[in-house]
Amino acid sequence: MRRRENLQLPKPGPAGGTGGSASPLRSVLPILRRLYGPRRRPGRQDPVGVLVATILSQNTNDANSSAGYERLIRKMTTWDAVADAPTGQVERCIRVSGLAKTKAPRIQATLREIRRRRGRIELDFLAEMDDGEAFRTLTAFKGVGPKTALCTLLFAMGRAVFPVDTHILRIARRLGVLDEKVSFAMAHEVLGPLIQPRDRYAMHVLLIAHGRAVCKAARPICGQCRILQLCPHGQRTMEGVWNKGQEDTN
Repeated sequence: MRRRENLQLPKPGPAGGTGGSASPLRSVLPILRRLYGPRRRPGRQDPVGVLVATILSQNTNDANSSAGYERLIRKMTTWDAVADAPTGQVERCIRVSGLAKTKAPRIQATLREIRRRRGRIELDFLAEMDDGEAFRTLTAFKGVGPKTALCTLLFAMGRAVFPVDTHILRIARRLGVLDEKVSFAMAHEVLGPLIQPRDRYAMHVLLIAHGRAVCKAARPICGQCRILQLCPHGQRTMEGVWNKGQEDTN
C-alpha cells in the first residue's frame, strides 16, 4: 500500500473525441490558468489508492478526505487488511472524511470485489489496456461508478480522460455546453470530446477550483467571475441584478 500523492479532487476513451474548437471551454481554459495558476499532472500513483481516495473525497473537502486516507493507510498497512477488517474499524479510521457509514462498506466491498475477480487487490494490469477497456473493467467492479473509474485513470495512470464532478457539471450547464437533460453519469461522454486530450487534466482541476471559489451552487459570485463573458447563466444573473438596481434607484 503506497501513500497517495497530492490528489486534487479531480472524455474517457470509451467515447473518444479530440477536442471541439467551437466550445466555450476552449476559451475558458487560458483564463482559468491565469487565475489559478498552471496545473501539472502528479506522478504515477497506486491505482487502488487513488480509487479509495476518490471514494473518500465525495461530499467533503480535500483536507478531510486526505486526513481520512492517511489515517486509514497508517492504521492498516495493506489493502487486504482494509478489506477484511471489521467495518466499524474502517469507519473510525475515515470518520474525518464524512459519511463514514456509507463509505467504509463501499470501500470494503470494492476491494473484496477486485480480489474476487483478480485473485489479489491490485489494478496495475490496467496499464496493458486502452482507455475504453480500462474504463469498462473498472466500472464492472461493484461500487465503482464513472467518476471514480475516470479519476483512477486520470490521476493514477496519466490517461487523457475527463472525470466530471458536481462542480464541473454545474459550470458546464451554466456555460451552456451541457444540456440539463444529460445525466451526471453520462456527462463525461459529452464534455470529454470538447476538450483537447492534452488539456483534460488541467481543465478538470481548474474547473473544480473555480466551482469552489466562484461558481458556487447556491450563490455564485457572478460579479467577480473572470469567465462571465462566456457564461449565459452568469450574464442573465447579472442582468437581473442590474435591473433590480435600476428599479431601486427609481
